[in-house]
Amino acid sequence: MLDAIHVDLNGPAQKPETVSALLRAAAGTAALYGRENAPASAARMARIVRDPLRPRGTPLHVVLVRPEIPHNTGAVGRLCVGLGCDLALVRPIGFALSDYYVRRAGLDYWPHLRLAIHDSWDDFLGRAKPGRMHFLSTKGGRSLYDTAFEPGDTLVFGSESAGLPESFYERYRDALVRIPMPGEHARSLNLANAVSVAVYEAYRQLLARGAAPGP
Repeated sequence: MLDAIHVDLNGPAQKPETVSALLRAAAGTAALYGRENAPASAARMARIVRDPLRPRGTPLHVVLVRPEIPHNTGAVGRLCVGLGCDLALVRPIGFALSDYYVRRAGLDYWPHLRLAIHDSWDDFLGRAKPGRMHFLSTKGGRSLYDTAFEPGDTLVFGSESAGLPESFYERYRDALVRIPMPGEHARSLNLANAVSVAVYEAYRQLLARGAAPGP
């Protein structure tokens, strides 16, 4: 998977390594603050780089498709910083990333997040070029705990109200993974909780094989 764009609002100025990184600076800042609130000079406010020396952390990638609730995305961003995972958001997004609740849930971790934002699923596939993907869904036929994760895997989650896009259930039928919910009245888990459960299970497996950094 290609390196995600790292948005660091607090770090020292760094020269982007590529012209494309420079071109993304304004767009990245607009996405972070909301276009209507974006600072006049993105170059002064954002440092967007591909940094080959940055510690990569856990070799897993997290994708939220059409997220709707800001504090869930904020919590997932904090989780990804904790594990050193990349996070990708696929539009449409139901809030501005400047939203108070995103910031509150992410605390001061959010500026350290390796974040990429994609206009569509096809845009994600074309730009990120993911390897093996797992799609978390209540419709999955295979349990999370019967799934073997490998370095570089991508875990994909749908929206809070609708789950994954309808076409995914046939297109990625063999990659659907279910988190067990034996409770009598359980329908689904909160999105941020589901991401935590699934990503930490993947991390546990990689850690046991020496394929992820220890605590």
